[in-house]
Amino acid sequence: MSNAQNIVILGGSFAGLSVAHYFLKHILPTLPKNNGASYHVYLIDSSTHYYWRIAAPRALVGKDMIQQDKMFLPIADGFKQYDSSIFTFIQATATSMDTNARTVTIEHASNSESQTLPYHALVIATGTRTPSPLLSLQGDYKITQNALQEMRGKLSSAKTIVIAGGGPAGVETAGEIGEALNGVAGFFQSRPANPKAKITLLSGSTKLLPMLRPALAKQAEVYLNRVGVDVVHNAKMQSVDSAGAQTLIHLDNGSTLEADIYIPATGVTPNSAFVPANLKTDKGYVKTNGKTLRVDEAGPRVYAAGDVGSYTRGGVMDIYDAIPVVLTNIKRDLQHAATAGASSPSPNNNNNNNNEKQSELAGNAPGSDRTYKANLKETQLVPVGRSKGVGAVFGWKLPTLMVYMIKGRNYMIDNAVTLQRGTKWEKEDGWKPTDA
Repeated sequence: MSNAQNIVILGGSFAGLSVAHYFLKHILPTLPKNNGASYHVYLIDSSTHYYWRIAAPRALVGKDMIQQDKMFLPIADGFKQYDSSIFTFIQATATSMDTNARTVTIEHASNSESQTLPYHALVIATGTRTPSPLLSLQGDYKITQNALQEMRGKLSSAKTIVIAGGGPAGVETAGEIGEALNGVAGFFQSRPANPKAKITLLSGSTKLLPMLRPALAKQAEVYLNRVGVDVVHNAKMQSVDSAGAQTLIHLDNGSTLEADIYIPATGVTPNSAFVPANLKTDKGYVKTNGKTLRVDEAGPRVYAAGDVGSYTRGGVMDIYDAIPVVLTNIKRDLQHAATAGASSPSPNNNNNNNNEKQSELAGNAPGSDRTYKANLKETQLVPVGRSKGVGAVFGWKLPTLMVYMIKGRNYMIDNAVTLQRGTKWEKEDGWKPTDA
């Protein structure tokens, strides 16, 4: 008797792609097939392509600055290696979630029709979105492609540019635009001799780059000055108005800036509108067990991975650290559920239905869970223009040349395909429980 169990993964970016490939490569082959049980993975995302958003700051200044065919990669192509009997990709958006019925409702992008999917296990990996479609997807990838193209056109004639946000996205964007338009200051000069545009970066705090030490933040500001970017501290955007072709940026200190181009690079919003309110923090992040990465209040076998979870400070490195943890616990829970629902084959359908119910209601696996431990050491790489940058790894300061070699050279664009195809997770991250 076939007893298909749905493994539903919501989100097809860094976290969702990682979960799907890791599960299909390393977890699915280990699961018991009691009474003919089988498993089917559904990967749901609102875009047909995933976006290597790491490279967005450079991509927005020129189409030839970054290989475009590596920026947007088709999700489905990366999963052709798996049989259609175990994997399905659906371009759709999650609209609601019922933890009692253990279902998610999705709206298909092609025809806006709704579909309700039951889940045996659910991974919420929908990530976050930035205020601007330049820096993250806001639905289908074509929205971001068009935004990038429109920005490139505007930059060619812009005289005044304001960027809000003193984090990595703001600093990197300001640096790329500054060097593209103003060039770089010469030897013994602190600023370009003949800048084309006045560029202002609003840090929103007393310094840039909150996760890095003050000395590195100050060095980033020096590099920004060298490409004609002025940094304004202790000022945040309060509201934005249009005035013809100009944008008026009203600041919380009472002043107003006028710009040809305004780019908001301030903070992110979790993509969690479909998640019940009781499962979210007051900021909209999914309440996640910070050790096991389960969403405990959602019932058995529900997990969060990536930036949408409350457990993380955000960022790709945090995502990659979490993937082996959440997948190990998924494996343990699924094996436990299969055991809870196991019995000898019987022609009695009621017995089989009882087995399914026991499996579905089985709680967390007994014994030791694999636990997540956040890397809280100073770790961040921030290119500033095409040849400079600041950064640290595990508390060790890196010279600007190393930042360039690791990230600034091409924003690690060659790694995009390893995530699309799953070669990033070719090897399983081994783990032994402490009570083994």
